[in-house]
Amino acid sequence: MTSSHAELVQRHRAVMPRWVSLYYDEPIELVRGEGRRVVDADGAEYLDFFGGILTTSTGYNVPEVVDAIREQAGRMLHTSTLYLIRPMIELAERIAELSTIPDAKVCFVSSGTEAVEAALMLACTSRRSNQVIAVRNSYHGRSFTAMAVTGNRSWSASSLSPLNVSYVHAGHRLGGPFTGMTDAEVIDACVADLRDVIETTTAGDIACMIAEPIQGVGGFVVPPDGLFGAMKAVLDDAGVLFVADEVQTGWGRTGEHFWGFQAHGIVPDLVTFAKGLGNGLAIGGVVGRADVVDSIQANSISTFGGNPLSSAGALANLDYLVSQDLQGNALKVGRHLRDRLDDRAGRLPIVGEIRGKGLMLGVELVHPGTTVANPAAAQVVLEEARRGGVLVGKGGLRGNVLRIAPPMSVTVDEADTAVDVLVAALETAARQGAGRPGEEQGAR
Repeated sequence: MTSSHAELVQRHRAVMPRWVSLYYDEPIELVRGEGRRVVDADGAEYLDFFGGILTTSTGYNVPEVVDAIREQAGRMLHTSTLYLIRPMIELAERIAELSTIPDAKVCFVSSGTEAVEAALMLACTSRRSNQVIAVRNSYHGRSFTAMAVTGNRSWSASSLSPLNVSYVHAGHRLGGPFTGMTDAEVIDACVADLRDVIETTTAGDIACMIAEPIQGVGGFVVPPDGLFGAMKAVLDDAGVLFVADEVQTGWGRTGEHFWGFQAHGIVPDLVTFAKGLGNGLAIGGVVGRADVVDSIQANSISTFGGNPLSSAGALANLDYLVSQDLQGNALKVGRHLRDRLDDRAGRLPIVGEIRGKGLMLGVELVHPGTTVANPAAAQVVLEEARRGGVLVGKGGLRGNVLRIAPPMSVTVDEADTAVDVLVAALETAARQGAGRPGEEQGAR
């Protein structure tokens, strides 16, 4: 790390909150990108297989997207929703059509966290209740209300909450109560758990249930297909709304479907979105049933949500994503990447499970012969992969899951290169025997 880079780290730590964490023993500053590759301030080049936490969906420096942003910036950066915004309206029309929700309406905000805030406000207002059902090991954002429905202690800074929240299971099977169960058995058990939670921990007049189709920060945990469909049948009987948090799973990243909720055969009442829509621009929102979205009676505007610049860029990004069939590419390259990881990494004793869909893959690391989380090994792999020229993410309740999510335009050759680097990094972690069972706080 150069002296100027080291100085930047010191400056960051002097003025930024200590809870704004940095990856790597020697943090890097990314200054340039092209396609799926990024360059740091010292000139080192990397394959980005985390994409700004699943945000860089189409890739870096996509000409069609850059041109749209440049053109809009040259005309007008900002107005507000007090005025008509043509690109915002056009973008809303596209999202409403893609949502599968009949007669849908769209509310734009600036981030995934704000999208969750908006969805919860709409659900609670529509149902006149502050009772919410959320999912264990979930993550929904960093604000006060979004944190209240986050079922992951690592990301819950406070037990205080404006909501009355009850948590249900979603069927994770590695080392938990659902180990060894079939998909059908997991679904039956989780539906029974939902019924029990409704009957024992709520007053019955529940506003909504919010769930990620695939848990992102929780370590790319994938529930059985159809689980949320079976759960929604229970919710429908009670008039409870279902909110699908698609901030990480949306826009075709799972390959099999455009939205993660489609694997469960449902049409949600509300869908939150952000990240991949903007490809780095600050945009998010909620698309949902018109009667629910229109339930707010007070005055409201958005200063930045759907502003001309973010809307124009997001619309160009969405057009590119659809026209280039990046969902199809996510399916094809994702299957190839998964097969290569299963074949080469799955045999290593520190790999407890490889899971995910499309270009949203998780590798959970454990101590050999156990299901005990091994976050030390994950940290070794993170560092070794960076040295090998590949950037990946890390997550899971105990920080022991590698999160692999490159831009959806990634090629088979780039996937093969990343696998070579990751397998070498995993082998290094295995040789080092990072950590010992029971050392980590909260090891299961």
